[in-house]
Amino acid sequence: MKHTYHIHGMTCNGCRSHVEETLSKVEGVSKATVDLEKAEATIEMESHIPIETFQEALKKDSDRYTIHNQGEHHHHHTKGKKEKQQKGKGTGTFYCPMHCEGDKTYDKPGDCPVCGMDLVEEQNLSATSKEQWTCPMHPEIVKDEAGSCPICGMDLVPMEADSSAEEKTYKKLLKKFWIATAFTLPIFLMAMSEMLNNNPLYDIMEQKYWNWIQFALSIPVVFYATWMFFERAYKSIKTWNLNMFTLIGIGAGVAWLFSVFGMLFPDVFPEQFKTESGAVHVYFEAATVILTLVLLGQLLEARAHSKTNSAVKELLKLAPNKAIKIIDGEEVEVSIDEIELNDILKVKPGDKIPVDGVITEGETTIDESMITGEPIPVNKSQEDKVSSGTINGNQSFLMKAEKVGSDTLLSQIIHMVNDASRSRAPIQNLADKVSGYFVPVVVLISIITFIVWSIWGPEPVYVYAFVNAIAVLIIACPCALGLATPMSVMVGVGKGAQNGVLIKNAEALEKMDKVNTLIVDKTGTITEGKPTVETVGAFNDALSEKEVLQYIVSLNTNSEHPLAEATVKYGKEHNAEILKSEDFSAVTGKGVEAKIDGKNVALGNPKMMEYAKADITSKMKDEAKSYQEQGKTVSYLSIDETVVGYVVIGDKIKETSAKAIKALQDKGIDVIMLTGDNHDTAQAVASELNLADFKASMLPEDKLKEVEKLQENGKVVAMAGDGINDAPALAKSDVGIAMGTGTDVAIESAMITLVKGDLHGIVKAKNLSNAVMKNIKQNLFFAFIYNTLGVPIAAGVLFPFFGILLSPMIAALAMSFSSVSVIGNALRLRTIKV
Repeated sequence: MKHTYHIHGMTCNGCRSHVEETLSKVEGVSKATVDLEKAEATIEMESHIPIETFQEALKKDSDRYTIHNQGEHHHHHTKGKKEKQQKGKGTGTFYCPMHCEGDKTYDKPGDCPVCGMDLVEEQNLSATSKEQWTCPMHPEIVKDEAGSCPICGMDLVPMEADSSAEEKTYKKLLKKFWIATAFTLPIFLMAMSEMLNNNPLYDIMEQKYWNWIQFALSIPVVFYATWMFFERAYKSIKTWNLNMFTLIGIGAGVAWLFSVFGMLFPDVFPEQFKTESGAVHVYFEAATVILTLVLLGQLLEARAHSKTNSAVKELLKLAPNKAIKIIDGEEVEVSIDEIELNDILKVKPGDKIPVDGVITEGETTIDESMITGEPIPVNKSQEDKVSSGTINGNQSFLMKAEKVGSDTLLSQIIHMVNDASRSRAPIQNLADKVSGYFVPVVVLISIITFIVWSIWGPEPVYVYAFVNAIAVLIIACPCALGLATPMSVMVGVGKGAQNGVLIKNAEALEKMDKVNTLIVDKTGTITEGKPTVETVGAFNDALSEKEVLQYIVSLNTNSEHPLAEATVKYGKEHNAEILKSEDFSAVTGKGVEAKIDGKNVALGNPKMMEYAKADITSKMKDEAKSYQEQGKTVSYLSIDETVVGYVVIGDKIKETSAKAIKALQDKGIDVIMLTGDNHDTAQAVASELNLADFKASMLPEDKLKEVEKLQENGKVVAMAGDGINDAPALAKSDVGIAMGTGTDVAIESAMITLVKGDLHGIVKAKNLSNAVMKNIKQNLFFAFIYNTLGVPIAAGVLFPFFGILLSPMIAALAMSFSSVSVIGNALRLRTIKV
C-alpha cells in the first residue's frame, strides 16, 4: 500500500531527513520518502497503518512536526500563517548563528541544541506586515485602515509593530544583566573587603555570617538571571554536544556548590581551605562575577548579531507598504498584498516602485543604487523594466505588474542573502574539527591543572589548584572558533547584496578568492546584449532585400534569442509581412530552421549553413568579412539548400567592459573571451578590449570542454555568461557568474549573480571575496591564538617565572570579549569599499 500525507512544521533539509527517518522506523513501513517543497510524505506499507500511529511517532520524537491526511492541513496552515503575521517584524524562522546543523532552521525562539547559543530570527519580506489601526479604549478592535471605533466612536490610532524576536531577546538579556549586576556587586565588595587588614565588616558580624549573606545574594543570580547557562550545560552533557556552556556550567557550578558545601559542612575541609576565623573560604563572588560577565558577553553578542544582518534589514526597508492602483480609471490606494499580476499601477515622483513590472506610459529616471550599487539614476521609458524597492525620480508613470510578492527581484535578493548567510564555507571545517575535541580536552587540562598544583603548588596547595582549574574551564572559548567564519560570511554576503553582487553560498566566496582565470561570453556580458539590425542584404537578384527580411522575420518570430528579437523588431519597423511557418526548430549554437511556403528555410552562422547543406561561396564570405572586421555579427539565410541573403547585427560594447577587464588583469587574472560568433567579429572585439586570449565559433559543449581543459591545467576558473548556452559551462566552472540581465537558467546554474549585469560586478565580487576571506582568516587566527595562549596562562604556566596567576573572574571577562571581538572584526566588513 502507498499513501501520501501532508507534513507540517518542516523548514529545511535537516527537518526533511529527520521526518523521513522517524517515519521509516515505524513498524510495518517498507519505505518513506519526504518532499520538502510539497511538504508531503509518501509512505509504502505492507498493510494499512492508521495515521494516529505516525502522529504518535512524530510526537514522541519532537513536537515540531505533525502529519495530516491530504487536504486537512489547510486550516492549520493558514491559522499559523496569520499568527506569524501578527508577530510583527520577524518571520518566525530561527537559525543558529554558528550553523551547527548546517542550514537547519527552527520555528520558535530558543537556544541551539548543539552549541547552546541563542537562535537568531531570519529577516524576510513576507514579515513586513501592513499597517493596522486600533482603538486606544478598546484594543480588541483592529482595522486595516483609519476610521472611528464602532464601540466608542474615538479615532483609531496606528498599531505599533511588535518587537522582533531579536529585540525581545536583547531586552530580556538586558533585564537579567541589571538584576545580576545588582546582586553581584555587593557580593564582590564583601569578598574584596577581606583584603583589608582591619576589615570594618567584621566589626558588624563574623565572617561566617557574611558568607550566608553572600549565599543569599547569589541565589537570584544563579537561579534566575543566569540559570539558562546551567540548563544549556545540562542539555549539552545529556546530548554529548559539549560546548562553551558546558565549561561555564562546570566552572561556575563547581565554585558555587563548593562554597555552599563549605558553609554547611566546614569541618570536612582541610585547614588550608579555611580563613583565620575558621570559616571556609567561599567563592560566591567568583561564581557570580563569572556568570554576570558571561551574561554581559551574551548581551553584547546579541547587539552585535543584530548588526551582522543589517544589510537584509536595509533591503527590507526598501519594500513599500502601499501602492496606487488604477481601477476603472480611478486612482485607489491599496496595500502591497492586494496587487495582482497585470494590474496597472501609478508611481508618483519620489515614490518607491511597489513591484517588478514594465512601464506602460510615461518616462522617468529611477535610482536603482539600492539594488545595483550604482549611484547614477537610470533613464526609463515605455517598455522598460522596473524593480520593486527602487525610487522614482521627478516624473509620474504607469506600470504593469509582472512579478509580485515573493517573485520580485527584491524578495529574491533577500531570500538569496538569507540562504547564503546560513551556508557553510569549506574553511569552517578546520574550526569544526577542533571544536569537536575542544571541550573534552579543556576539561582534561583543567583536571591535570588541579593535580599538578595539588602536588607541586605552594601552600595552600588545594586552594591554588581549585582556583586555577576553574580559570582553565572559564577562559576557553569554543564560540570564538565557531563564530569566526559564519559572522564574516553573513556580513560579506549582505555587503555584496547592497552592491549588486548576489552570492549563492559561502563556498562561492571562498572559491572566488582563489580564482585566477576568468572566461567571459561576448553577447550580453562584454557587449550590451541589445543587438540592433544594421542592414539586410540579398546575394542574388531572384530575391529582393525586402523578401529576404520577410523570410528572416517569419523564422525568428518563433525564437527567443536576443538576435532574433532584434530582427523581428527591425521587421516590424519596416512593415515586413510575416509568413506562416511550420516545423520550427532551434539548433543550439548554430541557428534556426522551419518550413515556409513548403520551402526549407534556415538562418544562422556558417555551421548552420553546413547543417542545412547550403554552400557559402568565397564572394559571399568576402562581403560578410567587411562587416565582421568591425565587430558585427553576420547571419546567413538559405532557402532549399541555397544561400540567398544575410543580416548584419551590431551589439555595442558596454562602457564598463574595458575598464573592468583591465582591473581584473591587474589583479593577475587571465581573462579569456569565448564566443559563438565568428573569428573576425571576435578578433575585432578582443583587440578593442586588449584581450590576448579569445576563441570564436564556440558551441555550448566547446565552452564546457574549454573550462574542463583549464581546470585540468590547475587553473581555478570563473565563468561569466548570460544565456542558456552558457549554463553547462557555468555549472562546470569553479565559480559560475550570471549576469542578472540574463536568463533564469543561467542564474540558476551560477554561484554569483550580478544584478546590473556588467563586468564591473566581477571586480566587486573579487574584491569582496578577498576581503571576506582575509577577515575569516584574521578571526580564526585570533580564536586559535586566544585559546592557545589563554588556557596555559589560566593553568598557571607563568607562575614559576613571573609569579602571575589569572583570576577566574578575569578569565570570564576575557572569554566574554573573545566572541564579541570576533563579531566586531566581522562587522568591519560593512565599511569596506568594493
